[in-house]
Amino acid sequence: MQARLPELPKYAIPGLADLPVVGPALFTLHPMVYLTVVLVIVMIWFLYRTRAGLVLRAVGESPASAHALGYPVRRIRLMAVMFGGAMCGLAGAYISTVYTPLWVEGMVSGRGWIALALTTFATWRPARVLLGAYLFGGVTMLQFHLQATGVQLPSQVLSMLPYLATIVVLVLISRNPTWIRANMPASLGKPFYPGS
Repeated sequence: MQARLPELPKYAIPGLADLPVVGPALFTLHPMVYLTVVLVIVMIWFLYRTRAGLVLRAVGESPASAHALGYPVRRIRLMAVMFGGAMCGLAGAYISTVYTPLWVEGMVSGRGWIALALTTFATWRPARVLLGAYLFGGVTMLQFHLQATGVQLPSQVLSMLPYLATIVVLVLISRNPTWIRANMPASLGKPFYPGS
């Protein structure tokens, strides 16, 4: 008698998942997918509609000016980095418990570099980050779909599709470095010393 693998849980929004074409594509996804959309909406609201978001953007643009107004620049930067780290931890937890429900050596396989490329692609805008993440995720899923349909290409070629898409997008974006510099935070990567 063969041992049966445990069946993965099915996620479906009742009623909406039964819609033709749209139902299976949009309403049978893991709850984390919907959480990402909610998080992006909350981040857009926070960054562009609240005073704290304005202060955070001011710290990114001109920490000296924010400091002159009395804001604790280092603490704000630390909190922003902690939030980013928490989001990375959430992504890592998703990869190791849902996407690949077991620990496998190299399971991240360079996705962090894709995430860095994604911020450049999105020019530090939350809605563009979501769009880019779904674009790169779609390319990854295309790789699996092509392998499942039996496309006669080596698996190594199909496995490199997400990275190739990342390189192509970065090459296209880098054709206009002025646009990237105009959209990135002015003080990105620059240390701030309150006494100077």
